[in-house]
Amino acid sequence: MADETITGIAAHGASRLPSVEIDSFNVELKDEEGFLGDRANKGAFREILEKWRKPLRKSGEDPFGNESSEKISKKELDAVLTDDDPKAAAIVHSAIEEFSQELAHVTRRFLKTKAWEKTERIVIGGGFSDSRLGEVAISRTEIIIKAEGFKIEMLPILHDPDDAGLIGALHLAPSWIFDGYDSILAVDIGGTNIRCGVVETCAKKSPDLSKASVWKSELWRHADDEPSREDAVKRLVKMLKDLLAKADKEGFKLAPFIGIACPGVIERDGSIEKGAQNLPGNWESSKFNLPESLIEAIPRIGEHDTAIVMHNDGVVQGLSQVPFMKDVKRWGVLTIGTGLGNARFTNRNGKG
Repeated sequence: MADETITGIAAHGASRLPSVEIDSFNVELKDEEGFLGDRANKGAFREILEKWRKPLRKSGEDPFGNESSEKISKKELDAVLTDDDPKAAAIVHSAIEEFSQELAHVTRRFLKTKAWEKTERIVIGGGFSDSRLGEVAISRTEIIIKAEGFKIEMLPILHDPDDAGLIGALHLAPSWIFDGYDSILAVDIGGTNIRCGVVETCAKKSPDLSKASVWKSELWRHADDEPSREDAVKRLVKMLKDLLAKADKEGFKLAPFIGIACPGVIERDGSIEKGAQNLPGNWESSKFNLPESLIEAIPRIGEHDTAIVMHNDGVVQGLSQVPFMKDVKRWGVLTIGTGLGNARFTNRNGKG
C-alpha cells in the first residue's frame, strides 16, 4: 500500500491513516489580497479589535485605555462579554462579528473546493477556540454559513488545543502498536513553541481512544531563544529523554512510537517540502530530516526499535477528534493560530 511502510506503519505525511483518509491538508487559498488564511488567524482578530477601538481612543473613551490590542488576554476579553461596561462589550462584540464574517468567507472558500465538498462538520482548533470569545465567534460563523444554504455544523475542538496537538498523535499509529503498552511520546512543533508530552491511551476504558489524555508535558518557547536548527533538535531530544525517564519512573509502559505534529507539507521520507518558515533555522533543507535525527538520538524505547510518524500539525490536531466523529462521514478542521491550519478527513468506518 502506497501510504504504508514495510512494517505496516503509515508513512510520514500519509493520506491514509488507520481511522481516516486525509482528503487535503495545508491548502493555501489565495485571493487578490494574499493568503486567505491571513484573514481569519489570531493576528487578524487583534487587528479587527484595534480597528474598533480607534474611534473611541481618539475621543478618550476607549474602555481598554492604553493597553495594546495584542496584549489584552483572552481572559480579559471573555470577562468583558459578561461585565457591566456596555461600551467595552460592544467593542468586543463588533470585533467578533467582523471576524466571524471573515472566518465565514474563508470557510465558504474551503467548502467550494473539490476536496472539501460534502463536508458535514468543521472543528475549530488552535488557541482562539479555547475561550468564550472563540466559542461565540465559531457559533456566529456557523449561523452565517447556514444562512447561505450550507448544511454544516461548526464547533470548537473538544480537547484543550495544546493537548489536542499531542493526543492526535495516537491516531498516526495502527492500533496493534498499543498492544501491551499504555502510552506514547508525542511532539507538537509550532512557530512559537515546541511541546512534548506523554499521552496515555486509556485504551482499557475506551478502545476507541476517546478517553486518551496528556499525563505530563513540557513546553519550550523557542521563539524567545532564537536557537539554531541543531540546537532546537538537541533541546527537543533532551525534553523527550526527560519525559521517557519520568514515565519509566512512574511505571508507564511506553510504546516504541513517537508521533510528531509539524507545520508544513510533510513528505513520505520525513522531509518538509514547504510551510516550515516559522521554525528555527531551515527545516525545509533536503539535508535535514527530523524523524531520522530523533531515531539516531533515541534508537530504542524499552526493548524495541523506535518508530516515528510525522504529519502536518493541523492534521494531528484534527485527529484528536476522531473518536467523536463517528456520526458523520466527512469532516474538517481549521486551526486558528499564527496561520490558519486546515485538513479534511473522510472516516474509514474503523476498517484498516
